[in-house]
Amino acid sequence: MSENKPVNTPFPRLKLTVSQVFGECYHGYKVGDEIYLEDFTHAPKHFCLGLAHALFPVIYALSFGAKFGFRDNQRSLLVTCPDGGKLEFKAEVLDKQGNLEVIPRDVDHKGPNPKKMIIEVVKVKGKCSFGYKVGDKWETQGLKCIPGFCGAAFHTAFPALFALNFGAKFFFMHNPDSIDTVTCPDGGNIIFKVTRV
Repeated sequence: MSENKPVNTPFPRLKLTVSQVFGECYHGYKVGDEIYLEDFTHAPKHFCLGLAHALFPVIYALSFGAKFGFRDNQRSLLVTCPDGGKLEFKAEVLDKQGNLEVIPRDVDHKGPNPKKMIIEVVKVKGKCSFGYKVGDKWETQGLKCIPGFCGAAFHTAFPALFALNFGAKFFFMHNPDSIDTVTCPDGGNIIFKVTRV
């Protein structure tokens, strides 16, 4: 793909700003540095994959309309580098004109309001070492781990759980309060649906 070719995407551009530096980063990021992502699936060349791993649930949630009522701008969130917390980044959303999306802090925000969510097996294509089958369901509240649940599956489902917990809507789904394409990373044998109740 050409570096100058625009990305054809229905998702917003994102802006990351280095807000604090607490240690040596071999990427050389400094306070005030800005990084732009064409959307949540297109990181710039040589982008730190450790940061991408920690950042993904946040930019995924923001891309689908999540709001963080405790922030001065609800359409932003701080993310810490997973390598010893050396850096802090502010993730923000850009509108179609390239301006920051800003929704002021929710003055009525009273703290965490964890949502009830259901993870359900909707398709089985092969063998699952956990023995999951179509119709199996698990309930969780907010971002709590599910005891005994497959760690690889939870890792894959976490961005959807995070997004739904903060009000994201999946505009392309029949029910925008759910997403039914969360796929097991082990051969794609199990496909889950994650729903905000």
